[in-house]
Amino acid sequence: MLLVNAAPHEGIFFRTAITGLKNNTLYELGLWLINLCKPTEKCPFPLLPMLNIRLETPEGKIVANIVTGNLPRVREPRWAQHLAYFTTPASTATLILVMSDNAPGGCGNDFALDDITFRECVKQNEQSTTVPKTTSVIKKSTASKPITKKSEPPAQKKKIQLTPVIRPKADTVSKTIPVVKHSQKIISSTPMILKTRENALLRRIETEAGSIKIDIYDNGEIDGDTVSIYHNNTLIRSRMRLSQKPISITLGVDASQPHHELIMVAENLGSIPPNTSVMIITTASNRYEVFISSSEQKNAKVVFDLKK
Repeated sequence: MLLVNAAPHEGIFFRTAITGLKNNTLYELGLWLINLCKPTEKCPFPLLPMLNIRLETPEGKIVANIVTGNLPRVREPRWAQHLAYFTTPASTATLILVMSDNAPGGCGNDFALDDITFRECVKQNEQSTTVPKTTSVIKKSTASKPITKKSEPPAQKKKIQLTPVIRPKADTVSKTIPVVKHSQKIISSTPMILKTRENALLRRIETEAGSIKIDIYDNGEIDGDTVSIYHNNTLIRSRMRLSQKPISITLGVDASQPHHELIMVAENLGSIPPNTSVMIITTASNRYEVFISSSEQKNAKVVFDLKK
C-alpha cells in the first residue's frame, strides 16, 4: 500500500515498468484509492487529490488512462476501485505505469493507493461477458505483515466502484474516459435504478472528435439536492451534493469511443422538489447549457455522439 502526502506542486509521484504482459491482448488494470483526510473545520476548503494514472509505451504513447476526478473526504474509511481496460500493443513487451496528482499539496491532499492488478480478459463465446483472470499483481512488501486473502477483503475496504469500464481498441490513445464501442459484444449491464425509472432524453449533442468538459451545478437555491451519475450504465459519481461548486466530468470522443450516455439519477428531492440542476457542456467549438429536472420516477439523460 502506498501512502502519499502530496508535494507542493502537482506532477508525477510514481513511475515503474510493467513486464510480463502478452502482446495484442485485452487486460483490465485495477487499483483502489482513498482520501486519508476527514472533513474538518480546520480545513474548510481542502485541496482534494485529483489523480491521473496511465500506461504508456516506452516511447510515451498512452494505451490506458484513468482520471479519478476529485477524491472526496469522508468521515468513515471508504475505498473506491478504479478500472481501465486496454489492449497491449502488438510489438511492445514492456509498458510504463505513471501516476500523477493534478492538484497541489496542502490541506486535504493526502491519499492511499492499494492492490494494483493486471488481469487478462477472455471472451468465452458470443453471448458471454468478459471473464477476467488474474495474470500478474504488483505485490506489496511482505515484511512481517500478514497476508490477507483477496477473496476475503476487510469489511471497511473496497465498497464501491467509481471509474467506468474502459475498453479502447489496440494502440488507441484514450484522452479522458474511454467507453465500450457499439461494435463490442461485451457491455455493462443496466443497473436496476435505470431499469425501474424512465430515462428521459433531454439533449443529444453531435460533436467533433476531442475532449468534452461537463460541469453540473445546482439550479437555483441550494436546497440539498443530491444526485448519482451513470456513464454508459456505469456509476461514476455516487450521491454527490449539488451546489455552486461544480461536479466536473471529462469525456473523450473519437472513432474508438463515438457514443456516450450520461444519466442523472435523483437520490433525493432536496427541500424544494424536484431535483434540479444545470449542466454546462464545453466542446472544442461549442458551449451548451442543459437544464435538468429529475425525480424519484424519472431520470435525465444527455447523449453525445461523434459527428460523422
